[in-house]
Amino acid sequence: MKELFQHTAITDGITVRVAVNFLPEQSRIEVGKWFWVYHIRIENGSDQTVQLVTRHWRITDGRGMVNFVDGEGVVGEQPVLAPGQSHDYVSGCPLTTSTGSMEGHYTFVRQSGEKFEVKIPFFPLAAPATAG
Repeated sequence: MKELFQHTAITDGITVRVAVNFLPEQSRIEVGKWFWVYHIRIENGSDQTVQLVTRHWRITDGRGMVNFVDGEGVVGEQPVLAPGQSHDYVSGCPLTTSTGSMEGHYTFVRQSGEKFEVKIPFFPLAAPATAG
């Protein structure tokens, strides 16, 4: 598992794993556009069924400019995870610099209606030196 997912955070029994890759074929370096794809696996290791309801991202580019992205669910879904279940999704991040980073949190709700935040681990975005 560690080979595929380089970054992991665990909050209240919910594990968020991230794998990130630079995509040269989706990038246009000559016009200052770099693109990464990230694969996230969310695992419910708690003893309660939970639902992911919102996401909050902090995206920082190589110049230190910060963008916040908030929205409902992930890639159009608000997955419900019973104990032991996991949910995978893939998304992407364009930047106007060859480096940057992402981190954030998901808001989940328990069956009781209680909301709680689950950390998304910090992960760097870095294009290979040969790409720039």
